Amino acid sequence: MNIYVDADACPVKPEIYRVAGRTGSKVFLVSNAPLRLPTECLSELVVVGSEFDAADNWIAERATENDIVITADIQLADRCVKKGAVVIGSTGKPFTGDSIGTALATRALMADLRDMGVVGGGNAPMSQQDRSRFLQALDQAVQALKAGRRPKWR
Repeated sequence: MNIYVDADACPVKPEIYRVAGRTGSKVFLVSNAPLRLPTECLSELVVVGSEFDAADNWIAERATENDIVITADIQLADRCVKKGAVVIGSTGKPFTGDSIGTALATRALMADLRDMGVVGGGNAPMSQQDRSRFLQALDQAVQALKAGRRPKWR
């Protein structure tokens, strides 16, 4: 079991390192630029080219049903869910076969509303509650996969 991280803008890397270190999971940090490797866990930095979606493509090609993918990118989440990977957003929200369609539709709607000037801005800043929810979801996913089962999301 590996943890693949869409790392360039990932706000929960410290939480990932903590869970990975405690559970002995390997973390692949996939980025367009060099990042500092953590000392808390077994990790590997993969610097991909600057081509559009290079990090997403690298992760999607390798993620399997025994892996966890951490991303806020809904299109990458969709690709990985279809491959059977466990996918968790940075706020702790899991992406599943049941929820990914709604997430994709919401993404498209928000893009249209931004293009029309109806809404602006981006996502809300990370809260402590988001970080706590993420830690719980990641720990639950790691424990389930290590036990040979899928996580049961609440």
